[in-house]
Amino acid sequence: MTEEKVVFECRSDLKLDKVVATLVQKASEFRSTVYLVEGGRRANAKSLLGVISLGIDNGAEITVTADGADANEAVKSLVEYLKDPKV
Repeated sequence: MTEEKVVFECRSDLKLDKVVATLVQKASEFRSTVYLVEGGRRANAKSLLGVISLGIDNGAEITVTADGADANEAVKSLVEYLKDPKV
């Protein structure tokens, strides 16, 4: 299992729903099981409803975890995206 913490930095001109949808799309590109953990709660990063239910705000510290064949790539990709989301 691979995990890394990141601070979510979303520019104010981006719509959070689009940022989350793009995040879910990125997570779905990987075969590994990928989770986001924030505030003691965990959600499947491939589930739009799950990620939305976390209620992630700008500046939140998020732990990205992945388990599987491409876990390292999945964590790296999602951490980079959360640092500077682009839609």
